[in-house]
Amino acid sequence: MGCRKVSPACAHCYMFSEQRRYGHDPDVVRRSKTTFDAPLRWPVEQKRVFTCSWSDWFIEDADEWRPEAWEVIRHTPHLTYQILTKRPELIADRLPGDWGRGWPNVWLGVSVENRRFVWRAEWLAAIPAVVHFLSCEPLLGPLDLSSSVLDSSGPHMEWVIAGGESGARARATDLAWLRSLRDQCQGVHVPYFVKQIGVVAAGGRGKGGDMEAWPEDLRVREMPERAA
Repeated sequence: MGCRKVSPACAHCYMFSEQRRYGHDPDVVRRSKTTFDAPLRWPVEQKRVFTCSWSDWFIEDADEWRPEAWEVIRHTPHLTYQILTKRPELIADRLPGDWGRGWPNVWLGVSVENRRFVWRAEWLAAIPAVVHFLSCEPLLGPLDLSSSVLDSSGPHMEWVIAGGESGARARATDLAWLRSLRDQCQGVHVPYFVKQIGVVAAGGRGKGGDMEAWPEDLRVREMPERAA
């Protein structure tokens, strides 16, 4: 738990307000006392695990106990872990020694909120993984990935997630940006997942996550073939 803001997508991160509500300093990175090794006790029926929703798996402050976290993953091969980071430049030096072409139950992803941070996707694409994915949420500007990680010579991403921002200070996500990403993904047969359209696009109703209220052409929730 705990993190530091590194780009515009972090501006309204829910972690900071929630940690303060619980009486914690969100700028201090610490190891969870109750959930760190929880996957070791989960049933086989559990499928996908999204890691570090209140932090960043590769943040330097966690170097001391990250090897133990890798061991949790090693001993739960029936679970598929989705590891998302805004620090792809730190990944290579923090992978386990037997990573090879990637552990079969680990997907690696990066956040890309506008064109300034496409470099994160390019950096990620150079690191071996069974699934590389992008989280374009909150999407804060148009993205053209067709000449980099979604190029016609062979897409380097296996999954793209996109969505608008929620919360009282949410910034607008233009639906045209979501449609452009959809078209780019479909053009090279990369699964595309619209998580939510955002509170602004939804007219201030909830988080914009009610799919029934979306334009029909954006009701797209595809998963990689390795989703099982």
